[in-house]
Amino acid sequence: MSPRTDRARRAAALARSAPIFAALGDATRLRLVATLCAGSAMSIAQLTVGTTITRQAVTRHLTVLAEAGLVQDLWRGRERLWAFEPSRLDEARKALDAINAEWAGALSRLQRFVEH
Repeated sequence: MSPRTDRARRAAALARSAPIFAALGDATRLRLVATLCAGSAMSIAQLTVGTTITRQAVTRHLTVLAEAGLVQDLWRGRERLWAFEPSRLDEARKALDAINAEWAGALSRLQRFVEH
């Protein structure tokens, strides 16, 4: 793979991950993801227990997370439950790993330059 093709592939992966990072940039949404990661699917009522946030606000935050692919809604009877979707977070983690690899390479090149 040519360097240009590899760079384009990495740029496309980062662009796909941008909505994930944007969704997780809000403290409430990050807390919701952490809560859903720790257990099974939960209702909005369960997600608001012990918080001061309204059910309507949680619904709006969950919609943003769903649009980013981080959660999905499921219906059990008449109850709407929300579950964490780990595959999108794995995609974001891979994007961060790629950035980390580029950064490590740049630091290594700088160190070689400085030492010579």
